[in-house]
Amino acid sequence: MSSRPEQLPPHAALSQMIMSGCLTHSICVAAELGVADALNDGPRTAPELARAVGANPDALYRILRALAATGIFRETQDGRFEHSGLSKCLRSHVAGSMRAWARMVGASWNRRVMSEMLHSARTGDSVVERALGTPLWEYFAQHKEHADIFNDSMTSFSSTEIDAVMGSYDFSGIQKLVDIGGGLGSLLATILKAYPQMQGILSDAPSVIDSARREIEKYGLDGRCELVGIDFFESVPAGGDAYMMKHIIHDWDDEHSLRILKTCHAAMQSGARLLVIDSVIAPGNEPSVGKTLDLFMLLIGGRERTEAEFRTLFERAGFELTRIVPTPSPVAVVEGRKK
Repeated sequence: MSSRPEQLPPHAALSQMIMSGCLTHSICVAAELGVADALNDGPRTAPELARAVGANPDALYRILRALAATGIFRETQDGRFEHSGLSKCLRSHVAGSMRAWARMVGASWNRRVMSEMLHSARTGDSVVERALGTPLWEYFAQHKEHADIFNDSMTSFSSTEIDAVMGSYDFSGIQKLVDIGGGLGSLLATILKAYPQMQGILSDAPSVIDSARREIEKYGLDGRCELVGIDFFESVPAGGDAYMMKHIIHDWDDEHSLRILKTCHAAMQSGARLLVIDSVIAPGNEPSVGKTLDLFMLLIGGRERTEAEFRTLFERAGFELTRIVPTPSPVAVVEGRKK
């Protein structure tokens, strides 16, 4: 395994960081090829894996050798590759799977967006239209294969956060919970199953709601969960005593986020809870997934926020920020109340 940066001279540590992009791309290639799934039945040689996934044996061996040096897969003494703890997370359809996330990071559209970071650094502007020729959501509407991978990556990434949120925030006392931009409803369904007295409203774009309806029925919650198609810049369902948004306002700059929050404010009763589930950037130099994710948000026109930035945004929208509940995941629950 490569030496840790703190164990190296500064120039060597920086060199290793600069070259880490090759490691990222190698992970993405292994995920796209499905190498981890090909090891489900036990260790295999590079030629055996290459035949299974449709790759060149020598090229695949060199990629897997580099990954094994970082703890992703292991090369055995007899020249076969087997799973490590990390590589198991690249399998499909397992708890904590990161395969879809890696495929999304390695997708051609994402590479084009990332290549424009210098432009964002100089201007502060989103670079999606510069890189793709169209806004991101319109691009996905035109490229279903990329949209499917993106949606799968969001689902898998989100699934690792649901248990963390459930174990950290007490949803008791909420009679009707409205999920704004709730996608297929995994988080809301998990909450409703854990709190049988609660009613729910799942709201998202009409095209998303059409797919979510089948998912909610699978959970057996169609009698307790209303589904509503919305444009959250225009209106959201009224009648909830708590409104939840997970990874929604981080997609937008402050002015667009303010519009979403004000739309919620208009639908809410006085004293109703607002629950924004996003990364909260801590001060100082500690490493943070949120700080890295914020670089992607910079490129697409959104941002991860600090506590002070959330407090200001809430105040402008008519909410009092009451507390921030951390979770053992990259997200926290930022709780507010309608004034």
